[in-house]
Amino acid sequence: PGRLLDLEHQNAVKLDQVEILVLDEADRMLDMGFIHDIRRVLTKLPAKRQNLLFSATFSDDIKALAEKLLHNPLEIEVARRNTASDQVTQHVHFVDKKRKRELLSHMIGKGNWQQVLVFTRTKHGANHLAEQLNKDGIRSAAIHGNKSQGARTRALADFKSGDIRVLVATDIAARGLDIEELPHVVNYELPNVPEDYVHRIGRTGRAAATGEALSLVCVDEHKLLRDIEKLLKKEIPRIAIPGYEPDPSIKAEPIQNGRQQRGGGGRGQGGGRGQQQPRRGEGGAKSASAKPAEKPSRRLGDAKPAGEQQRRRRPRKPAAAQ
Repeated sequence: PGRLLDLEHQNAVKLDQVEILVLDEADRMLDMGFIHDIRRVLTKLPAKRQNLLFSATFSDDIKALAEKLLHNPLEIEVARRNTASDQVTQHVHFVDKKRKRELLSHMIGKGNWQQVLVFTRTKHGANHLAEQLNKDGIRSAAIHGNKSQGARTRALADFKSGDIRVLVATDIAARGLDIEELPHVVNYELPNVPEDYVHRIGRTGRAAATGEALSLVCVDEHKLLRDIEKLLKKEIPRIAIPGYEPDPSIKAEPIQNGRQQRGGGGRGQGGGRGQQQPRRGEGGAKSASAKPAEKPSRRLGDAKPAGEQQRRRRPRKPAAAQ
């Protein structure tokens, strides 16, 4: 929405003749990071228009917010809320964190998978995994918010054409991807937000096609898995892969899952208007238990504290007369 406002401000687009307003991924568009820009867009549209909101997930809070923005809204559900398609077969594989990449390469090679969409929690993780898979001889590419639009377009085109077998993506980068008859989706890392799981696996099993969604779950992610199953209201089947059973002596470590506000800053705040800020998992959000910031070190030329200056300027007393 921020980018649209920029274009309107530059007289590159006129909004006073709009007849239909469509908000896709409404749960994200109406999240608090975008609400102010959306309200501004609404003020520039004709009062008489049709508003359409689409989303695979729609929380009660966002639903209430949408009802405030719309006039006599009609809700249409083509499936039960927050559910995955029955066309998608879901499985969980428990594995140690350090062996996830090894297991993923094993499954791709043994199954001769030719088209796999893999999700990671962070941009750095997406880059690193793509590099490791390429070293394993599996042609891969990563897409995320730090990649240019051109790089993302090329990677997606190569993935669709079969030039690369694996596309490693973060949640934001994969929103809206439409890959015809995508056979495999792999959660290399579970998302911090359960609803994102539904969006992820919804990339496969589209338009009556069948698909497979696999999750590689380490001991750190058991809580995330329980949250996902609570949302789905069912347990995802577990399948043990011989030789990759997790080490029971490894203890769980906390996962950073702080939620950063999404949405764009105004001009002068870095990036374009309406550009999304790093979201959970995308930019290494700080956990609530993060240590307080250390005092900044003094740079050359910075003023010294008054007390320190006085101590340094105080002349030394002459030695006592002998």
